[in-house]
Amino acid sequence: MTMEQDRWSRVKSRLRSNVGEDVYTSWFARMDLEGVQEESVRLSVPTRFLKSWIQAHYAERVLSCWQAEMPEVHRIDLTVRSAVRPVVQPKEAPAPVETRRAPAPELRSTATAPVSANHDALGGSPLDPRLTFASFVVGRSNTLAHAAARQVAEGRRGDPVMFNPLYIHAGVGLGKTHLLQAVTWAGNSGNERKVLYLTAEKFMYGFVAALKTQTALAFKEALRGIDVLVIDDLQFLQGKSTQAEFCHTLNALIDAGRQVVIAADRPPSDLESLDDRVRSRLAGGLVVEMGSLGEELRHGILKSRVAAARAHHATFEVPEEVLLYLARTITHNGRDLEGAINRLLAHSKLNNRPVTLEMAEHEVRDLVRPQEPKRIKIEDIQRVVARQYNVSRSDLLSSRRTANVVRPRQVAMYLAKTLTLRSLPEIGRRFGGRDHTTVLHAVRKIEALVSKDTALSEEVESLKRQLQE
Repeated sequence: MTMEQDRWSRVKSRLRSNVGEDVYTSWFARMDLEGVQEESVRLSVPTRFLKSWIQAHYAERVLSCWQAEMPEVHRIDLTVRSAVRPVVQPKEAPAPVETRRAPAPELRSTATAPVSANHDALGGSPLDPRLTFASFVVGRSNTLAHAAARQVAEGRRGDPVMFNPLYIHAGVGLGKTHLLQAVTWAGNSGNERKVLYLTAEKFMYGFVAALKTQTALAFKEALRGIDVLVIDDLQFLQGKSTQAEFCHTLNALIDAGRQVVIAADRPPSDLESLDDRVRSRLAGGLVVEMGSLGEELRHGILKSRVAAARAHHATFEVPEEVLLYLARTITHNGRDLEGAINRLLAHSKLNNRPVTLEMAEHEVRDLVRPQEPKRIKIEDIQRVVARQYNVSRSDLLSSRRTANVVRPRQVAMYLAKTLTLRSLPEIGRRFGGRDHTTVLHAVRKIEALVSKDTALSEEVESLKRQLQE
């Protein structure tokens, strides 16, 4: 075995020189030699994510480094090993490592597991290696969110937490997940703090699985041993017991001075499915909205994506006039911008043609969408209506039935139904806990009045314009 280990050491040195220190540390530092058999070499890594990434991007390099030492090697077999050694033997024979999902014994070991293994032990969601601070393009709409995320990522164990939780909300494709994964990558790179990234769906799966295997206590203890908990897509958190556990975990971490970072597609006050206590705790931290991407920021994102593509396709060029055209016409979100660059790259490489403005206009025509209308919040409607009719917002939410309050309340409910995607029960809850039938009556009342009362119709149109500007 000594000879094999000597060869493995030389192979690792070759690999480090070949890919560079940063790439080697990220992807190969935890790769182990399991054995050499005739024409094949068996290697292992701790996670399925590492295995799939290495197989997809570095399989040939690993093989060539081995062949430099052993020309007879023609195959690399990559397997996944357990993140930590089980403490308790399960009663039934375990499934192969490739297929089993976060068993209870791993949860029990999380508190003492190496920091590098904390994703595996708690079933952390996979991370995209491209989503780092280095690749994040900063603009006017995301400056505060980026600065807050950097402050969290650069914190050290034992430092006082400046704002907790950090809550970032934005529409689809505006960079929430990029920032959260950047925090996780940066936080774990120093091996000082345990930073765990989970989607809300993964959190739910972990908690339900722990309940089924009667390891809920171990799951809770493991979660609360994390230094920085990062939760993405909180709007998908469902289930009363899961939400209660999330609330307890949130409180325990914050009270212990641990950092919590959360992202969702709406502010805490708009998460109607969550308990009032959770929404209140979320709103008590720093709530930051990432706005829509301005044209200058879109141009910057496009340039960074072209630069990233050139790292693998050195001859790929996109003329400046094409970048300006894409930045001006693709306004929906960042994913559409990346999709546009991928299309141009594919078309250019597969057809061996340079990128031109004519090509771009043809290839991305379905991505050129009409400008997305402003997302209007019920709070904005209540504020604007209260100002228009000289009443307070609390009057609109109260049980008062005087004429000077009833009509503005009905108008506000009508606007909430016509200008937002909220359901009648949701609107009722946001107007002082009213029943959905009350909202429906208000909507029908205003619809009937608007059709025959010109003054009211003009008032309603004026309110709509104010809210949409």
